[in-house]
Amino acid sequence: MKTIIIEDEPLVAKDLIKLLHQIDPTIEVISTLDSLFSSISYFSKNNQPDLLFMDIQLSDGVSFELFKQVEIECPIIFTTAYNEYAIRAFKVNSIGYLLKPIDKNELKAALDKYQRIQLTQGAGFKNQLQQLISQFNLPSNTKIFKERFTVPSGKSFLIINEKDIACFQKDTLIYIITNDNQRYVTDFQTMDEIEELLNPKFFFRANRQLIIRSNSFNGFRADVYGKLVLTLLPPVSINVDISREKAHAFKEWIE
Repeated sequence: MKTIIIEDEPLVAKDLIKLLHQIDPTIEVISTLDSLFSSISYFSKNNQPDLLFMDIQLSDGVSFELFKQVEIECPIIFTTAYNEYAIRAFKVNSIGYLLKPIDKNELKAALDKYQRIQLTQGAGFKNQLQQLISQFNLPSNTKIFKERFTVPSGKSFLIINEKDIACFQKDTLIYIITNDNQRYVTDFQTMDEIEELLNPKFFFRANRQLIIRSNSFNGFRADVYGKLVLTLLPPVSINVDISREKAHAFKEWIE
């Protein structure tokens, strides 16, 4: 695999190259670019790599300016210093990112994902990238929500739209369960992480194991203890318990 690194900190670039070779000695770093100017010049004259690592903030500008000057077709993994709003934007748009300082295990996970690049080519990836760029131009307090989820399916990936999701379920791993009762494993670590990315207009955290969508059921009942009970619509048919403490919030949400 041939890759290019756009990074204006020489030590960071050097460390990234070292980690890449530790993970896979066959990876070839064909160029290291240290500025927006040099990146525009390079991509205007040369073929594109299999994978591009790109720092967001460069010494002479934001790396997103590169996309206004040249057509980038290859998949990209962004590198960035920690910023809560920036990380949320990456997660919402399913764009690969690594936090600095770069962790070897996280780098390997990113490489494993991007070995399967079918979904990072063509209009799908370009649209996600454009949405990501537009969100960086929004005020930092603007709330954005995730509308698509990428899940592994055999040797490729599927994209699941949020409107097709009946619920998220934690059962050791965290799964997406679609309205037609298909079950897909996700790479999320916690339900809190998912809840933060979802539009609360449509999704409700029913309990520790379940986040449900508003169109996944058509009624509920209260038991003698004040707990609410509902069943997700067939063919999903999962029984959901909502505690007495959350019952009022649920009723306000559903109305």
